[in-house]
Parts: sequence; C-alpha cells; structure tokens
Amino acid sequence: MGNVTSGVAAKFAFFPPEPPTYEVFRDEIDGRLVFSGLTADKKVDIHLLNTKGGNKIVATFWKHPKGKLTLLYSHGNAADLGQMQELFIELRAHLRVNIMSYDYSGYGGSSGKPSEFNTYHDIEAVFDCLKSDYGINQEDVILYGQSVGSGPTLHLASRLRSLRGVVLHSAILSGIRVLYPVKMTFWFDIFKNIDKVRNVTCPILVIHGTNDDIVDFSHGKRLWELSLEKYDPLWVEGGGHCNLETYPEYIRHLRKFINAMEKQSLSKINKRRQNAAPTITGSKNNRCLRFLKR
Repeated sequence: MGNVTSGVAAKFAFFPPEPPTYEVFRDEIDGRLVFSGLTADKKVDIHLLNTKGGNKIVATFWKHPKGKLTLLYSHGNAADLGQMQELFIELRAHLRVNIMSYDYSGYGGSSGKPSEFNTYHDIEAVFDCLKSDYGINQEDVILYGQSVGSGPTLHLASRLRSLRGVVLHSAILSGIRVLYPVKMTFWFDIFKNIDKVRNVTCPILVIHGTNDDIVDFSHGKRLWELSLEKYDPLWVEGGGHCNLETYPEYIRHLRKFINAMEKQSLSKINKRRQNAAPTITGSKNNRCLRFLKR
C-alpha cells in the first residue's frame, strides 16, 4: 500500500510544461548563455549547473543594482522559468532584491527526470552557485517556496542555521496530506514539510489563500503554528492557489517582510548559528500546482 500511495503522490507532484516554454543556447558572438524570449538585460545571468543527481539544470540570476538580499525562489509544479519571467521582473522591482530561480530536473531546459530527491539536489546546486559565483552567503538569502517548491525550500532551510528568512507560499504539509487528511507521517510520504519546518531557525512568513481548493488553507495554518520563529502570516481572504500575486496585500506584506529582514541584526543571526550547529556545508502564467483527476 505504501509504495502505491507514494507513487500516486509522486505522479501528482510534477507536471512540467510540455513543450518547455523557452530554450537556452549560447550566443554566437560572446558565447554567453541566452534565454529565449528574454529581452536583452545585462542584469540577468543564465546558468547551467551540475547537480549531485547527475543532471544539468537551468538557473537565472536577476540582479537588482541596490539589492541587499537575494530571494532563492522555488516555483510550483506546473510552471517553468519561461512562465515566471514577468513575476520575477515585478518582484525585483517592488522588493529591491536579487532573485535566483531555477528549473527542477526534467523541467524547461533542465535535464533528467523530476523527483523529490532531485529537487533537493537541484536547490543545493543553486545555493552553491550563489556562494561561488556571486559571493552571497546564507546570511543574505531568503528562501522562497511556492506550493511544491516548499519541499526543496524546507529541505535546505532545515539544514542551514544563518539564513535571513523563509517564505512559504501556498505550501504543503506533505505530499500525502494533499491527497488524504492523515494525522501521522508515513515513511513513504514525500516532501515531509510538517517535520522539517520544526528545524528551521530563521523567521518564517507563511502566505496562503483562504479559498485554496488545491492545497487546503489548513496546510498553511499548521506550518505557521509549527514555525519556531513566526512572522505575521498573510491569510489572503478569498485567495485561491495560483492567484495570490494578484491581490494588493500580497506585495505589501512581502515588502514589509523584506524590510524587516533587512533590519535584522547580524548578531541575532550569528546567535542562531551558535545555538544550533549546521548540518550542511558550505502572474497569469504562474501555474503553481495541478493534480490529475481520475
């Protein structure tokens, strides 16, 4: 029963757009990686990163000239980077942050097949790129996980002790819990966020729509309750699963959170690190989650 149920959950978790909405190729003149459909912008870098899972994934770094913090954004399960461009442009402008995002293995121009553990390898490779290519340390990173993207986000956040903050947007408690109202965590479940969120030591902002008919509002509420360092949550009245960005309170509350994280003292961050040893070194097209109805 366990293998059957976990197989069903895994199938429901990943719906990469087919065909991908973009291509990555090298410019014939300067050899730089180019992202199709993206207007020339010297503030956007394209990367092809090797992961521990043996795949090559596409990542984009959207530079803000005055950005003090960087969002590492993990998108939902039915989108790729080509569909996220407009949202990243808006977030970069309104929040005044850098944005690093990526396509999971098997999504967009990334090789391999999507799986829970590949998403963990993927986000680790992206985080390593922030450190090695841009000199950005975890103290200046906010992890942002939308829907299924909350899985790799909490995987990484639970292993780092000096992150500036975490945002959980329409997040899931676990894969099985989206399908069935179970009260305990089974070994065969995927994305066990309900357990990992308890190990996150930085401030957590939870955003969830009260009318979410894909991932029930109770998921966001419970994740907030279990957070060690709670930030004022945003419960979007009447909001669904994939439309929260269209509500004016979304960007207002997110900007408020970013401002609060910018003011957070490094001494407070260092104190968190000392108290818990790290376990790891070193829009309209925003389709965030879909399920196959049978």
